[in-house]
Amino acid sequence: MLLEALKLALQAIRRNALRSFLTVLGVVIGVGAVIAMVTIGNGTTEKVRAELAKLGSNLLFARPGQFGPGRSSATAKPFTARDVEAIKAQMSGLRAVAAVAQSQVTVIAGSENRATLAVGTDNGYFVTQDWPLALGRQFLESELRGGSATCVVGQTVREKLFGSADPIGQSIRVNKVSCEVIGVLQAKGESSMGQDRDDLVLMPIRAFQRRIAGKSDVSTIYVSAESGADTTKIQAAMERLMRERRGIGMGKEDDFSIRDTRQIAETMTGTTAILTGLLGAVASVSLLVGGIGIMNIMLVSVTERTREIGIRLAIGALERQVLTQFLIEAVVLSIFGGTIGILFGLGLAWIATGVMEIPFVFNGGIVALAFAFSALVGVVFGYFPARRAARLDPIEALRHE
Repeated sequence: MLLEALKLALQAIRRNALRSFLTVLGVVIGVGAVIAMVTIGNGTTEKVRAELAKLGSNLLFARPGQFGPGRSSATAKPFTARDVEAIKAQMSGLRAVAAVAQSQVTVIAGSENRATLAVGTDNGYFVTQDWPLALGRQFLESELRGGSATCVVGQTVREKLFGSADPIGQSIRVNKVSCEVIGVLQAKGESSMGQDRDDLVLMPIRAFQRRIAGKSDVSTIYVSAESGADTTKIQAAMERLMRERRGIGMGKEDDFSIRDTRQIAETMTGTTAILTGLLGAVASVSLLVGGIGIMNIMLVSVTERTREIGIRLAIGALERQVLTQFLIEAVVLSIFGGTIGILFGLGLAWIATGVMEIPFVFNGGIVALAFAFSALVGVVFGYFPARRAARLDPIEALRHE
């Protein structure tokens, strides 16, 4: 019986091919929009997670001042090298600590010059930032203690100043300071804000403070926790230590801020996940519209085929057989639309993720859910027209013109 009903449903759909196509178009758009929006949202979440991972693993960073509405960091005193040493000496569970000071500079090599970012730091920077070298070596302890004018350059600086030539052992001028290139960082590419991470020059922090900045301030302290360490406890311990060193009394607000990149990552990915859910919910409204379209067309089909239904009932067809025929017709339309919608949505998401330069994250669960929902739409919105057809009075149906 089901097979015969399926054949009749397919015949009815083929007889009105254009109308059937327009009917399923709403389902196609609905399913496609849900899949595309969720896939793009998942790709965005993955991109945010990957960008934050580039900042370093188990990373915390401290900066003078408080940031946010109504807060100012202008009056907060900067960190010093002694603060960095205190963190190294008094805190446990740390893999590396790096002091950082930075400034915009002009670098010159031969006839080439470029405005870039100079970062004064130490070897802890390579660990906290998960940033290995592509060429050369890190700073020697003697260079860090004595403030030698040596530097490690990013890939962008290397390409702009030296092209394909080997920069190791070459000299560049950082503002007015002659600096020997001892290493080249591996490429990290652009950040999510479009900033080129590779456009920088690293120098021993003492050399930077004396010869570039002219002051001993430390603008940021990076702390990388050991694998498996509780960064929440490390953050609390670091806050207590900084409050003690900066003489902040009980009940007074911190004049510094410490952030955990894991917490930032969780917040940002949670936000993008919520937005993805909202986009998917908005897109699913079009599925309901498609379901209403199916119900409308099926009601028209019942009206057009009233005499046919009357003949079937008069020669012995049961109500449930007529109900099944029209219900299967509605389900076939919705499933057909759902299948095309899946392909349309995945194709649209693939194109969009390529244009937006975000990962294409296939979610089998949402594809299955969208397909099941499209079938459910056929059942729900096809039931009422099918029931109307099954309850027609055979005598009145045969009189229908």
